[in-house]
Amino acid sequence: MNKLSEKKWYNGAVVACIGVGFFMLLANLKTVMSAVGFFLGSFKPIFLGIIFAYILNPLARFFYHRVFCKMKVGNTRWYLSVTLGVVTALLAVFLLIGTLIPQLVQSIALFSENYDSYAKTLLKLLENSPLRSVIDAEKLQSLSENALTSIANFVRDNAGKILTAAANSGKGIISTVISLIVAVYLLIDKKRVMTGLWRFGRAVLSRETLTNIMDFSLRCDSILMSYLGQSLLESLIVGGINAIFMFVCGMEYIGLVSVIVAVTNLIPNFGPIIGAVIGGFILVLVNPVHALLFVAFCIVLQFVDGYILKPKLFSGSLGVSGLLILIAGIVLGNLFGVMGMLLSIPAAAILSFIYHDYFLPNAEKRLQNKPERQKTKT
Repeated sequence: MNKLSEKKWYNGAVVACIGVGFFMLLANLKTVMSAVGFFLGSFKPIFLGIIFAYILNPLARFFYHRVFCKMKVGNTRWYLSVTLGVVTALLAVFLLIGTLIPQLVQSIALFSENYDSYAKTLLKLLENSPLRSVIDAEKLQSLSENALTSIANFVRDNAGKILTAAANSGKGIISTVISLIVAVYLLIDKKRVMTGLWRFGRAVLSRETLTNIMDFSLRCDSILMSYLGQSLLESLIVGGINAIFMFVCGMEYIGLVSVIVAVTNLIPNFGPIIGAVIGGFILVLVNPVHALLFVAFCIVLQFVDGYILKPKLFSGSLGVSGLLILIAGIVLGNLFGVMGMLLSIPAAAILSFIYHDYFLPNAEKRLQNKPERQKTKT
């Protein structure tokens, strides 16, 4: 092999083979990506289980250190903590679904019963608004009259697709259940898994490199956990305040709109706008005055949230500039959708501490050593 590598044509042949392989990869990129997607899709329940385990781990640790603190340290104490953590999370999800679905069904039923009055209200609004010269009221009226019939025809003509979507939803539920089971097993065997990963790292990497990776991982974990906890608390506060305001004003769809406001508030920068638009659209057909009050209240609420509540919750834990959060939200949102926007703030915080703790010190060392090298050359 050494003699072969000494040949004059060897380097050129290697470069040519790499070029041909790269060209074939680009020529069949769609097939390769579909194969990679199929391969990774087979591990989707495992990946999702790891995410569930990561989210449930702080809850299990809370029960381990606070609720079962008087028990002896051992497997039984950790098993009970994991069980109680999973049960608590499932009860919270079922409570949210049990509150939201009846409200949603009631809203759909009320909307279908009062559809004609909603359409007339919308037409009156358009007649008294500057948009009357742009939108043809007669066409809109005929469209609104035939809307329910069109929806019924659409459901009838696409019954097969609807059944397929329902079947896919059932598969998704089964996959989620499997992922939850994987998460429970990962949490139960947490010590064994962590020990195995540490031994594997020691076998592959040096102790210094492994220590640096562990420090970096712990720092990222601290940032992400702090962000998730404070974001959930902030969304609960915002949703609760919105529900109180809507109840005092006697508005409709209190539960549905408040949940929408709380969930969309998790999305940085654009989330409050999305929640205000969706909530306002739901209310404008019922009562335009309530919709106007709701949008005005959302503006005031987001001002209070952005300048008072959010700084109080996030101060000292995530010192990130607003520009970096905005850029991260746009880039990650385009790449990964809503999930990317949800994780834009912790991603920006991680990039910020990488820049300040790793990049700047190394850059300063290089700048300090640069004149010395120049002097030695002279």
